[in-house]
Amino acid sequence: MKIAKHELAVAPETRNVMGGRSRPRRWNRFRQFLRRYRSDRAAVLGAVIIAAVVIASLLAPVFDLPAPDAAVDTLRMAPPGTPGFVLGADEQGRNILSRLVWGGRISLLIGTVPTAMASVLGLLIGLPSAYVGGMFELVVMRIMDILFAFPMVLLAVAVAGILGPGIINQVIAIAVVLIPYTTRVVRNAVVIERKREYVEAAKAQGANVRRIIARHLLPNILGPLIVYATSMLGLMIVAGSGLSFLGLGVQPPTPDWGTMVASGKNVLQVAPHVAAIPGLVIMIVAVAFGYIGDGLRDVVMGR
Repeated sequence: MKIAKHELAVAPETRNVMGGRSRPRRWNRFRQFLRRYRSDRAAVLGAVIIAAVVIASLLAPVFDLPAPDAAVDTLRMAPPGTPGFVLGADEQGRNILSRLVWGGRISLLIGTVPTAMASVLGLLIGLPSAYVGGMFELVVMRIMDILFAFPMVLLAVAVAGILGPGIINQVIAIAVVLIPYTTRVVRNAVVIERKREYVEAAKAQGANVRRIIARHLLPNILGPLIVYATSMLGLMIVAGSGLSFLGLGVQPPTPDWGTMVASGKNVLQVAPHVAAIPGLVIMIVAVAFGYIGDGLRDVVMGR
């Protein structure tokens, strides 16, 4: 009896086991994650845009660009396309492209650091309170509700106004605004997960509260929190730029997208590109982060 060649082939799983070359399960999950994420063109586009902005900002000293605060009096409000000034010059004759590249460092920092701080604090507040429940959870969530009562922008302006202008106070103000939102996300995720079978099994095995939170609940709620934080990054960059626009954030002459828009509003009628270009960059970056967040949500939530 003849045996077909394909019947002699060993299944990939068997070959891996026999040869001892089976890849780690985490690597396989990562490959599946990348495969699903790459299927979302909008998410990929957002990731490419953010990667380009981050690389350009980090490599700002390498690029052959003039200093962001160097002014050329004869080229004030020069239009885009002027030799040496691809995106034009602002009202003081400073290179807009150079200020965008250098200002990206501050703007991205203002968006990412408060989001990370609020995510960590949201975990520290929301996770134990939601798991323990009772009066502890009630008090924590009522405090969060008080913060929810204020519009996000108004609360950020109030906190920044109390603390005073400056990048550190700007970061603190944005983090304070975002804490109730991250806490609510963590709380809702814990309420769902604490009813799962694996939590009941851990309790039956005698695991204490600290072990259940750290070893079982925390890994399973990080996904929704990361997705939410990523989707909020763009909004936090817009909020940071808004504080800079109002004079409550980064102070001139430090380049920042918000301060660029603020300075450009004074010459909006004669040189609209001075404010329009940094405003367009803020919009593109915010939308790109939104695309990334939507892509991560679809992958993590299995949509």
